[in-house]
This record gives sequence, C-alpha cells and structure tokens, in this order.
Amino acid sequence: MIHVEKASEEKLTELNVRSWPVWTKEISEFPWKYDEAETCLILEGDVEVIMPDGQVVRIGKGDFVVFSKGLECTWKVHSPVRKHYKFG
Repeated sequence: MIHVEKASEEKLTELNVRSWPVWTKEISEFPWKYDEAETCLILEGDVEVIMPDGQVVRIGKGDFVVFSKGLECTWKVHSPVRKHYKFG
C-alpha cells in the first residue's frame, strides 16, 4: 500500500521531517521491495511507482508518502529525486 498526501507545515515540523536523512536517485527504473515501512517527503523529482497489478501511483515534489512494509513495486524515475526518509 502507498499513501500519498500533501502534509501541512505543522505536521512536517511536528515529525521533524527536515532532520531525516536525504536520499537521491537519477533518472532510472528499478524494482524495489520495502522490508520495513518507509515515510518520506519528496523534495524534488517525478516518479511513477508501479504496483505488481499494474496500478501506477505518481509522486513528486511536496508529496508526503508512506510505503507499507512488504510492498513490492517498480520505481520509474522521470526526473531526479531528492527525498527525506525514515524507516519504521
């Protein structure tokens, strides 16, 4: 499961999101499996997350995203990504 929202500044501050590590990725396509839940804030980029059933979730700048533990998907990065992330 993927949950996408536009989080309020209050929520981002409360969770201290800007202190989380930053991950970057160039334009590419790759399979991914989440061994644990991940929460992230997309700082830059444009990504299609493709589910095994073919469903596509588009994420980009400003999106606050939660990926469930056990999720298997393919990331198709259309423009370079920068994101704050936290596991668990």
